[in-house]
Amino acid sequence: MARRAVEQELSRERIMDAARHLFITKGYRGISMRSIGQHLGYSHGSLYYHFKEKAELFYAIVVQDFNHLARLCEQVTKRPPADGLTRTEQLMLEFIRFGLEHPHQYEIMFMLRDEEILAYCKSEQAKCFDMFEKIVLGFLKEERHPLESNSSFPLSMFLGVHGFISFYIQDRLTFDEIQPAAIAHVKMLSQSSFRLTS
Repeated sequence: MARRAVEQELSRERIMDAARHLFITKGYRGISMRSIGQHLGYSHGSLYYHFKEKAELFYAIVVQDFNHLARLCEQVTKRPPADGLTRTEQLMLEFIRFGLEHPHQYEIMFMLRDEEILAYCKSEQAKCFDMFEKIVLGFLKEERHPLESNSSFPLSMFLGVHGFISFYIQDRLTFDEIQPAAIAHVKMLSQSSFRLTS
């Protein structure tokens, strides 16, 4: 009975939200299951109903955040082109929007450099890039783009978008505040591809 009450009050989501914040502010090594429990006002034993160890909790956060980003990118494939934007530009903007609207998630997914946890992120990062590359190449084929078969082009776009997010994320600006600069940036990334072929 006590276990059921704890599970109802202390959900996986609540634990993951608190742990995500702590991983960013104090680092992976700087927190323990005990400190996460204290932050939530529970004993660390109550966390073990949901997660066997800190590494399992961290990986659950990483997978959840990458799945969220993947769903947003997939939604772009189902939308008609927006006024004045190619679908590839829309995809890059969606990526930027995610990074700026979910800075804690983005930092865990792409910006933490602790060797102990990089292994948890690397495989999910690779899946994320594979998805991005597949969508971009599909859009370029639809548009009969001159670089549709250039395998390095999606990587250049991905790195350009990541660089933009990395630069602005530290200022904690919202996507709405930075949207004009984001649009100019993705258009520059797209137009530079045409200059490469002329």
